[in-house]
Amino acid sequence: MYVQVRTIDCKTSIFVTVSKLTTVDEFRAKIQEALNVEPVNQRLFYRGKQLENGYKLFDYNINLNDVVQLMIKGTKPPSTSEQEKTAYSAKGDVKTSKYFKVGDNVDALDCAYGAWFEGVIEGILEEGKDGKNEGSDENGIKSEVSLGGELIYCVRIDGGNVRNTLDHIRPVSKYQYKFSELSVGDTVLVNYNIEMPNEKGYWYDYCIDRLEESKDDRRMWGTLFIGKDRIPLRNVELKFTTVLKIESVHSVTMNVIKEETCPVVVKESPVCESESVCPRCKNKPSIRCKDCGCHVCGLKDEPESQILCDECDMAYHLKCLNPPLQAIPDVNEWYCPSCKNDENEIVKAGEKLKESKKKAKMASKQSKGNRDWGKGMACVGRTTVCTLVPPNHFGPIPGVEVGTTWKFRLQVSESGVHRPHVAGIHGRDSEGAYSLVLSGGYEDDIDDGESFVYTGSGGRDLSGNKRTAEQSCDQTLTRMNKALALNCNAPINVAGNKAEDWKSGKPIRVVRNYKLAKHSKYAPDEGNRYDGIYKVVKYYPQKGKSGYVVWRYVLRRDDPTPAPWTEEGKKHMESLGLTMIYPEGYLEVMASKENQDVAVEKGIKRQSEDLGASPSSSKKKKAVAYELDSGIRDLIQNDVSNNKLWNTCKDSLSNGKQKFLSIVSETFMCICCQELVLEPVTTGCGHNFCRPCLKRAFKAEVYTCPYCRCELGEKFQMEINRCLADVLLKLFPGYNAGR
Repeated sequence: MYVQVRTIDCKTSIFVTVSKLTTVDEFRAKIQEALNVEPVNQRLFYRGKQLENGYKLFDYNINLNDVVQLMIKGTKPPSTSEQEKTAYSAKGDVKTSKYFKVGDNVDALDCAYGAWFEGVIEGILEEGKDGKNEGSDENGIKSEVSLGGELIYCVRIDGGNVRNTLDHIRPVSKYQYKFSELSVGDTVLVNYNIEMPNEKGYWYDYCIDRLEESKDDRRMWGTLFIGKDRIPLRNVELKFTTVLKIESVHSVTMNVIKEETCPVVVKESPVCESESVCPRCKNKPSIRCKDCGCHVCGLKDEPESQILCDECDMAYHLKCLNPPLQAIPDVNEWYCPSCKNDENEIVKAGEKLKESKKKAKMASKQSKGNRDWGKGMACVGRTTVCTLVPPNHFGPIPGVEVGTTWKFRLQVSESGVHRPHVAGIHGRDSEGAYSLVLSGGYEDDIDDGESFVYTGSGGRDLSGNKRTAEQSCDQTLTRMNKALALNCNAPINVAGNKAEDWKSGKPIRVVRNYKLAKHSKYAPDEGNRYDGIYKVVKYYPQKGKSGYVVWRYVLRRDDPTPAPWTEEGKKHMESLGLTMIYPEGYLEVMASKENQDVAVEKGIKRQSEDLGASPSSSKKKKAVAYELDSGIRDLIQNDVSNNKLWNTCKDSLSNGKQKFLSIVSETFMCICCQELVLEPVTTGCGHNFCRPCLKRAFKAEVYTCPYCRCELGEKFQMEINRCLADVLLKLFPGYNAGR
């Protein structure tokens, strides 16, 4: 298998071929060979744990394509003073600007918060080499460049420095609008808290869409713009408080604003402790409140005997703790019982791992042999799990076409077509079999393409962590054998049975493995291919070639899609652009291995057996573009509210249907349940959620968008986006079954 090694600054990332039994010492040596970093200077981290010498990657549960962070000792970032010195002198002398000068007060956009802050220009630098002229960007905002390159303004704001170009700074907003001066379509500067709309927040640009005034209240609705990319947050409702005018950028002489026409406005602070009001109890002392009082009893008395948690900032009476404290502890940090970690479970840097009882009992851990089982792809563990359908789903997997081919069995498991990594049958003896794999493991199997005779499981001694063995006893009609018999449209019988109407039996997904090629001409040349739906015609016990009784099952194909080995099937696969699917990063690893093999003498066997591939297999074929049919195109066009998202998805059509469906499932995944949206509801802010998920959120009295916290309102109408629902059902037929 292989893993990624990435430096802390994310500037360098490499793939390293390893085994689960590779020791940390050997892993460091591989990193030294690739990055020329001495092992003593390497600090390796994975999921919050520091990798220590003397352990194996298996001990840290490192799987295929996982990322291990590398911190290189002996390098430290420059000090703050050095950073500031570099900021103002790296590009040469301080430049002059036509629009601003050093010392001017300006509003600057801080990209970390996506909001505007008031600050002072402390330097004007030159960046870039190409000489350009002054012009305007697509939004009509002027940009400024010198003869040497674009000018950068270094602005000091509260909490640090920002470096912006001209289009992200402007004169300080001082003029405060009256409500009567506002009109629909105006873009103004407002204060808003994205997380808690009722509290004070940061300053953002805001385009007014609607104004409403009554005797007691004045409100407005509009679009909030966040960050330098002006990400729109639609349908944001604001109470009219302080609304400021956005000043235009002019020359230095015109930036002076008359004080008599523009009174100075003091912008509110995002956090103001003295004016904070508890949203639950409104600071009324007679009401018990666990937010502003003791988090156990809710009382607000005895503030001198209360202690604050340094993690959650909740207050606790000393007497309410379990066990109670007699006095406030003399420590720098104190954590409440909910936030405090169990120190016995923490593995500190340099300490030994605390091995779990489960891992200690594993056969692979107790094995005394020298065989390196950790290289196999079946041992690396799944990185994703199919959630479109439940594990006990009968029939096709939505979005997986007949003829889809994966390089490894692990990928077949991740797709949901056949979930077990090694076992040939997936099913339950109370329901039936959902899928099976033909891999040539039984000598009694007979494959005729449209039908085949399959041998049941069992009757082999697999002790000692074996994957396969010779037949050593009779098979019985239990467990997976019984599950497969239940798919036959005939009563279960210990002597076997045959279905008169075999097409009415339960469907089974069938995958053919390339190892079957020694017994069948219908097997793929490489990888694992999904060949569609089959049905059990009959099942019966019979003495096999080994001399022991085996259960045999006759299955026949019942799928409307042409078989992949036929001419019609090949044309169908070509029209969909179906190509071999490799694990993420696999081709990059194989390409690097091939480059290394160039330096090896001719005749030496290439060391690619770890990944089970030949050099020719790592060459990826060009995907055939996928063309949407007219019905789906019309439905997508009618989904106006998701027009931008669909345009992003359609950009991947040139990479084939597989890639397109993958992008669609990621784009329209519900953030609440992490699955493809069911009964989709599209909010005004442009996000999509399952209707049941949104109902659960409203039931918990959360009336904001789960994605961006835009206020939806208690009376928000959860109308199903029928256009989106119809498109997803066309692309992923049956994905809503069982949900």
